[in-house]
Amino acid sequence: MNTVFSAMALLVMPLWFGMIVMPRARWTAAALRSPAILAPIALVYVALVLPDVATILPVVLRPELPQIAELLGTERGATIAWAHFLAFDAFVGRWVWQDAGQRGISPWLSGPILFAVLMLGPLGLSVYLLVRALRPTTAASG
Repeated sequence: MNTVFSAMALLVMPLWFGMIVMPRARWTAAALRSPAILAPIALVYVALVLPDVATILPVVLRPELPQIAELLGTERGATIAWAHFLAFDAFVGRWVWQDAGQRGISPWLSGPILFAVLMLGPLGLSVYLLVRALRPTTAASG
């Protein structure tokens, strides 16, 4: 599990690097054009969950803290959760990157927000939604 856990970063780090450090590069736009770029990390999640779906599904259908803590308290459970975080944070990051670009939001502002999405998912998303709500629409938003 340790190898899988560590290797998952290789699937998403190039995307985050592009969105944060090189947001206007052609290769960043090309890579992020389709949400299919997120498929590899989603497939890792699927590969980890499917063998244990009979154990995991009852826990998530009726979530109770002790059972969730027990599930996440294993290397396999933590690795599955990490894949889940990486996949959804990358999906949200891709949306923020696209939306900020369409709205003409400066990469100097969206970059730190994307870093917050990468590190603390929902906090970064909340900050972006606030910026988005407070920022007037520009010509770039079409």
